[in-house]
Amino acid sequence: MSNPVFERIEKEIKENDVVLYMKGTRQLPQCGFSATVVQVMDRVGVADFKDVNVLADAEIREGIKQFTNWPTIPQLYVKGEFVGGCDIIREMYESGELKELLESKGIVKAA
Repeated sequence: MSNPVFERIEKEIKENDVVLYMKGTRQLPQCGFSATVVQVMDRVGVADFKDVNVLADAEIREGIKQFTNWPTIPQLYVKGEFVGGCDIIREMYESGELKELLESKGIVKAA
């Protein structure tokens, strides 16, 4: 049985190299965790990414948690793959792993 919410999520993560499911928008994050991930994306040089405001769509807000089996928002996808939530993204940023991943996927240029 197809799930229309999952189909929407799959379409978004296939059509956009980087997608952040977050509370609020990139310009106006509505929670500290979402704001942190937006700041990290700026710091690693990802100028353009698709932000999906889960507060504006209850179906997506619940659906994304089921889609990844991950209980929290924000959730970051790179080239269709779930990377993680705020803590994982912050840890990957601090270790340099996030930049390596983004470089390997062609999202940011290597220094």
